[in-house]
Amino acid sequence: MRNFTAGLLALAALSSLVCALPARSATPAPKSTAAGSAKERNDYANALFTAPLSAGLKHFYARSFKEAQADFERALAVVPDNTLAISFLNAAAAQQTGELDVLTNLEEDAVSGAPKNYVNHVRLGFTYMFSPRDRSLDAREELQNAVNLNVEGQAAHVGLGILRYNERSTNRAKTEMLIALKSDPSNVLAREYLAEIYQIDLRDPQRGMSYAIDVPNLVPGYADIQFHIGSLLHDLKQPDAAIAALRRGLELDSGNVGEAGQHGYTLIARIDIEQHKLPDAEKMLNAAIQKNVDAIYAKKLLDKLKNGDYGTPSPGPAPARH
Repeated sequence: MRNFTAGLLALAALSSLVCALPARSATPAPKSTAAGSAKERNDYANALFTAPLSAGLKHFYARSFKEAQADFERALAVVPDNTLAISFLNAAAAQQTGELDVLTNLEEDAVSGAPKNYVNHVRLGFTYMFSPRDRSLDAREELQNAVNLNVEGQAAHVGLGILRYNERSTNRAKTEMLIALKSDPSNVLAREYLAEIYQIDLRDPQRGMSYAIDVPNLVPGYADIQFHIGSLLHDLKQPDAAIAALRRGLELDSGNVGEAGQHGYTLIARIDIEQHKLPDAEKMLNAAIQKNVDAIYAKKLLDKLKNGDYGTPSPGPAPARH
C-alpha cells in the first residue's frame, strides 16, 4: 500500500506506540473550526463502533476475511460513513470469491431504492474503487453525487481525494482530504493520505508525521499506519523509533496482508544496513524470503550484503575438512 487503498487494491488483484516515541516539534495538523466543541466528530470514541472495528482488523490481518467482513458490517451499522471501515469491508470482500460482486449488487440496489441517500452513494463509490475492473469513472460519479447531496460530507471528499491521489493530482487530493478533516478531524484515511502526500510529494516528513502520529491512539490495531510512521521516522533520522514502529506493524499484521507485513521486513533491513548492523539486516532479509514478502527485493539486498557492498560480508560456512 504505498497508500492505504492502493495497497488493499493490490491485495484484491495502513497501539500505544506513540507514547513510546520521542517528543518532536511537528507542526500541528489543521483543526476543525469546531475544535474543542462538544459536537466535534470522533468515531473512535464510540465503543459500539470500535469494538467490531478492532475485531475486524484482527481477523483481516490474520486472513480470516469472512469473519472480518461481518465485523466491519457491524461497525458500519453504528457509523455508516466511516471511511476506514468502508475500505476494509471492501478489501475483505475482495479477498473472497464472488463477495465483492455480491456487495456491489447490494449497494447498486440501495442507490436505486434511495437515490437521495448520501451514504448509499458513498458506499457504492468506494466499492467501485475496489473493482478488479477499472471503474474509477463510476466511482467518481457516485462520490460526486454524494457531495451534491452533502457538500461537507467527509466520506465523499476522502473518496474523491483517493481518486485524485491515484491520478497523481497531489494538490487536488490534498484539498479533498483537508475538506474532510474540517468536518471529521479524526478521519484516519484523510490523515494517512496527508501524511503520505507531505512525506513523498511535498518532501516534508515532519509535517507528514503531524497527521499520522495520533492515528495509533485512535485505531490501535491498524497495522499499516505503523508502517507509515516507521517510514516517516526513517526519513526523520530516528532509526530506533522507526524500527520500533515497524516491528509493531509486523506484530499486528500476523498474516502479512498489508504494507506492514509486506514491506516491513525489508525496510527494517535497510535501516539496519544504514546503521551497519549487517547481521540484523541479514536476519530480516532471510525472514522476508522465508515468508515470501517483498522477496525479490529482499534477495537483491541479501546478495549485495553477502557480496560486501555494504561493508564486511557475513562469514560463509567453514570449508569442509578432508
